[in-house]
Amino acid sequence: MPALDAIDRNILRLLRLDARMSNAKLAAEIGLSPSACLRRIKIMEKSGVIRGYTALVDTGNADEMIAVIINITLERQTEDYLDRLEAAVRRHPEIRECFLMTGGSDYLLRVEVANAGEFERIHKEILSTLPGVLRIHSSFSIRNVLATRTRGRR
Repeated sequence: MPALDAIDRNILRLLRLDARMSNAKLAAEIGLSPSACLRRIKIMEKSGVIRGYTALVDTGNADEMIAVIINITLERQTEDYLDRLEAAVRRHPEIRECFLMTGGSDYLLRVEVANAGEFERIHKEILSTLPGVLRIHSSFSIRNVLATRTRGRR
């Protein structure tokens, strides 16, 4: 992976805000020629610094969805326990993200629900059945501060 300089970091910052920004606009904001800007992007893509691009999809009532952050603590931190939990999590599309963590819990999961009743179902049918789980701690989000970036706020 190449060392990133200030220009590369600035390109990445702007692409995180708007990955569909035209190369000409991006180059102008960075202070490079379009060809030099595109060359840097291609290098970062080829080296894996930029792994891909994604779309933020409005699922209808995205503003009404509640993100629930779940900390999972396992009974043991053996390879078998980690593998079993990860395999189980992959079978449930309701779980949007799953991170192996350091610190107070072993995994951090994110789900999105419309209401507490929906979360209760997920807790009963999915989270409480995950293998090797010692403790589940859930926190409900109030608002996604960064989600508003796409609507013109920074």
